[in-house]
Amino acid sequence: MSIKSFAAQIFARIVHAQTQKWAQNPEATQKRVFEQLIDQARHTVFGQDHHFDQIKTYEDFTSRVPVRDYEALRPYIDQIVSGKENITWPGKPIYYAKTSGTTSGAKYIPITRASMPFHIQAARNAILQYIHQTGNADFINGKMIFLQGSPTLQDKNGVQLGRLSGIVAHYVPKYLQKNRMPSWKTNCIEDWETKVDAIVEETMHEDMSVISGIPSWVQMYFERLQQKAHKPVGDIFKNFNLFIYGGVNYEPYRAKFENLIGRKVDSIELFPASEGFFAYQDSQTEPGLLLLLHSGIFYEFIKTDEFFSENPKRYTIGQVELGVNYALIISTNAGLWAYNIGDTVMFVSKKPYRLVVTGRIKHFISAFGEHVIGKEVETALQQAIQGTDIRINEFTVAPQIAPEQGLPYHEWLIEFENLPQNMQILSSQLDNLMRQQNVYYDDLIAGKVLRPLVITSVKKGGFQQYMKSIGKLGGQNKIPRLSNDRTIADALLKIT
Repeated sequence: MSIKSFAAQIFARIVHAQTQKWAQNPEATQKRVFEQLIDQARHTVFGQDHHFDQIKTYEDFTSRVPVRDYEALRPYIDQIVSGKENITWPGKPIYYAKTSGTTSGAKYIPITRASMPFHIQAARNAILQYIHQTGNADFINGKMIFLQGSPTLQDKNGVQLGRLSGIVAHYVPKYLQKNRMPSWKTNCIEDWETKVDAIVEETMHEDMSVISGIPSWVQMYFERLQQKAHKPVGDIFKNFNLFIYGGVNYEPYRAKFENLIGRKVDSIELFPASEGFFAYQDSQTEPGLLLLLHSGIFYEFIKTDEFFSENPKRYTIGQVELGVNYALIISTNAGLWAYNIGDTVMFVSKKPYRLVVTGRIKHFISAFGEHVIGKEVETALQQAIQGTDIRINEFTVAPQIAPEQGLPYHEWLIEFENLPQNMQILSSQLDNLMRQQNVYYDDLIAGKVLRPLVITSVKKGGFQQYMKSIGKLGGQNKIPRLSNDRTIADALLKIT
């Protein structure tokens, strides 16, 4: 064992012990975070507008601070971006994370001196928790790669602006710099396809032990490697044994990945966003991601089936239930207050609080009142292909409200690596699995309001072609699993 591996194991034990302290006291931890946030922001413009000096309890907070999305908070953020100080958090941000908004155009999410360390610590601690649980620290000695956006930053009124993954690239610890791939020059390439080809050239003869990124884009990297070397990724990188991912559910990709790698490798799931780092997988045996209750973020939850009502009830960590779908609401030390980030989650454990990401509050299908969510379609597809040789590259689902003939239906647009022998059997299995999960969908099929789902095969590379056509190929961009309209579906059909 190397000195670096030995030191990592000691550090892992320390971090695990620290984690246990706050994880075993969830409500007290969140109460402390809440009080600190209110106290630190009471003299900001937002704090004065919402009378933070009068907030003594959580009930005081909910009565004064409504839930907002980016558009509703934008009058404050526009002031921050213009260069003003002490708007939603003391001083000025040190970065803006630029993201793509669906209704707002580009969004500028502030990152402050208080919030930035938690982005870095959470990613580090996820790896350390893995080391603590498995005892495996040998990968520390190999090369590591994170497929990310360009680290090139721009100036926005005296504040650095870039993609979150590019900002984080500036914080790689010195002791990992020699292990880090690709080179800074390659990482700065903007065109995704050119960048992936350059990464392949730089890495294929290296001892890669850890590979990280959004599964759909790592898959593209693996495919290019395999095409270049004419052998599985696991043979190219014999010591590759840890895949770290976030952004989308890995399960629909798992069979394809294992085929590309040629063997199974351990994985760690992360739940980061520009607004904060919310959770990570802390166990290789228990389901769900550990919610980070100590990291400068106060969490609230709204049941998704109540979210669009006039005055939905807001729940704190001590009030959530297992198996209920919630919209995630955050207040943070980056100056976001009762902010709806758009993600939905479901708790699978309370000791400690672990959750799974179920989708997006705006990404659902309810054209007929079926309330289908991302977790349901991902689970159905995963179970339908389990134990088969069917491998999926990508998929999305949309309603077909006005077909040329017959009843409406849900259309599953799937890019297969290898087509199933019998598409009708797969369609029937998927439909039955959806009916088992969603009583509303089952009622609509039984009542002949909808007919069973239809699978449309998308040509290989079709999803990448679509993402390229809208300027979102690579980086942190990902295909929505569900849409309540046919914008994506119709564009894919033109490609197909």
